[in-house]
Amino acid sequence: LGDTAVAVHPEDERYAHLVGKTVRLPLMNREIPIIADRYVDREFGTGVVKVTPAHDPNDFEVGRRHNLPEIDVMTDDGHMSAAAGRYAGLDRFEARRRVVEDLQAQGLLDRVVNYTHAVGTCDRCKTIIEPRASTQWFVRMKPLAEPAITVVEREEIEIIPENWRAVYFDWLRNIRDWCISRQLWWGHRIPAWHCRDCGGITVARESPSKCAKCGSAQIEQDSDVLDTWFSSALWPFSTLGWPDQTEDLRVYYPTSLLITGYEILFFWVARMIMMGLKFTGQVPFRKVYLHAIVRNAEGQKMSKSKGTGIDPVALNEQYGTDAMRFTLAILAAPGTDIIWSEERIQSYRAFANKIWNAARFLFVNLDKFEGTGATIEELAAPEVRAGAPYRARGALGLVDRWIFHRAARVTEQINEALGNLRFHEAAHVVYHFFWGVFCDWYIEWVKPQLSSADREVAIAAWRNLFSVFEAALRLLHPFMPLITEELWHQLPQRVGAKSIALERFPGERADWIDESAESQMALLQEIIVAARNIRAEMKLDPRRKVAAEFAAPDINVRELVRQNLDPVLRLATLSALHFSSERLDPAGGSVRSTAQFDLRIAHEGAVDVRAEVARLRKEKEKLARDLESKQNRLADQAFRSRAPEEIVRGLETTLQARQVEYQKLAERLAQLENQMGGASDSGAPATP
Repeated sequence: LGDTAVAVHPEDERYAHLVGKTVRLPLMNREIPIIADRYVDREFGTGVVKVTPAHDPNDFEVGRRHNLPEIDVMTDDGHMSAAAGRYAGLDRFEARRRVVEDLQAQGLLDRVVNYTHAVGTCDRCKTIIEPRASTQWFVRMKPLAEPAITVVEREEIEIIPENWRAVYFDWLRNIRDWCISRQLWWGHRIPAWHCRDCGGITVARESPSKCAKCGSAQIEQDSDVLDTWFSSALWPFSTLGWPDQTEDLRVYYPTSLLITGYEILFFWVARMIMMGLKFTGQVPFRKVYLHAIVRNAEGQKMSKSKGTGIDPVALNEQYGTDAMRFTLAILAAPGTDIIWSEERIQSYRAFANKIWNAARFLFVNLDKFEGTGATIEELAAPEVRAGAPYRARGALGLVDRWIFHRAARVTEQINEALGNLRFHEAAHVVYHFFWGVFCDWYIEWVKPQLSSADREVAIAAWRNLFSVFEAALRLLHPFMPLITEELWHQLPQRVGAKSIALERFPGERADWIDESAESQMALLQEIIVAARNIRAEMKLDPRRKVAAEFAAPDINVRELVRQNLDPVLRLATLSALHFSSERLDPAGGSVRSTAQFDLRIAHEGAVDVRAEVARLRKEKEKLARDLESKQNRLADQAFRSRAPEEIVRGLETTLQARQVEYQKLAERLAQLENQMGGASDSGAPATP
């Protein structure tokens, strides 16, 4: 009903002779021209398309190129307007039905065919949206976009991750004029007044009393409001008092960093840059960090209307706000979206519990130590912590040298990661330091020293422990602010200290660096882990201590272990460690070999060999059946063709792990059977 032309492709020879002629529009009895335009896809359908400039954005552009009239055949409420002729007043869907009937009645309808078509709908109510030309307010964008491109090219503004620079440039170099008016109930009303007498428009900062053109008092403000993003684009400087030259504007504009989601890089970030340059002559910020979007387990963007969202309040109540915050931080790798899963937040709730339990261990044992006359102020006051590390009997133990070295290195890594806006890396580093280094190794290593009868040793141990603990709390605070705030206040603080958030973040400590302590502790940890792994393979009772043999050709390695024998025996659950400079014979025991040492636990005395052989034979048979089942399944081409790729890959990975497990089990069984004087087939089933 609103067609004003019929278009064909200019190179389509089928219709070249018709270009410039006119046709009569059915039902409206209106002559419209046949035009040639490259917008037409000559391979689609007949290669002839009707043009409705008032009701299609592409047709609108075609109409502008060919000076076609724009006939609006709809009203604001979805009914047909007077321009629709006999269909005026009808609902749009009823009008469609009538048009089909009338075309059929006049013998003009060839056939009706269903097409899959892209139809716009309202996000909230799902009503079908009708494109419709209307009078709106626009901002000419090219003059604003060019300076915004220049400042990013010159790196006056840095966009992180860097790959979003290309997206930014693409948007701004292909920018179109911006429609800033909206027909909404709420918003910043457009500061323009229409004159009822002369039709003139008066734009003013303050409400005018008369028309600027004819002087009439019959003026009315435009009912449209500004696009939300237009108002938001002014935010960096309007919140600081602009257009007045306030002290806040002078001090805080431009700001250093903007953190936001990548999906509004154009809607908000680019427009803030353009408006900032236009109205202040300066960039609004120096860096833009574009963070990830949190998606659900299926990879969908979270949406209330689609029911794909999660309730963060409920999750915070269930798992804790710190666990939620840490989960989001550690998963926020630049350039990748966060796939949410409850397993993740559960593991970081466990991390929060680990920290709390470590603190509880410290304070419970401190209560006992205070019974000897010591006070927490003597052990953990701010000035005491600042003086760490502390020596006992004139010497600083290896584990203390190591923990302060690790604290210094971790502090460097976290500061570098935060400085480069790699929050996930900083979260990973502090996680492994607090859980692995501090809790699992350092606290366990120094437990005997904390209750030592030698008061000097005990006091030095407590002071060093509290110093590292408090520094670790400050490192962790940006990621877990609540638990760190609570625990920090359990320690003595300087007079007037209000919050851990206001304390100095840990900085460089070159005086703590000790590479020798790092390498020596790494070797001792490797020995302890090797012993634990052997014990696990032998399925020894976790509480049962057994003797082990240790061989190292380097006398310095043997001496290092001798000097730290007590913690090695205690943490490896060994009753004794017999030293040798020769390589160890694997027969009759389980051995771990590295370039620096061999560690062996003999079967005799550690296990009941006959019972262990019987158990291993049963386990081997069970594992062989499992391997055969998985091999047969993977050999089944019907299964491979039907199963999802990730299922097949997972089964292949599991099979490989089981084969390694089978090989190790067979080797151990063979050793025990040889020890008994028997024989065994230690081969593994063939790989499919």
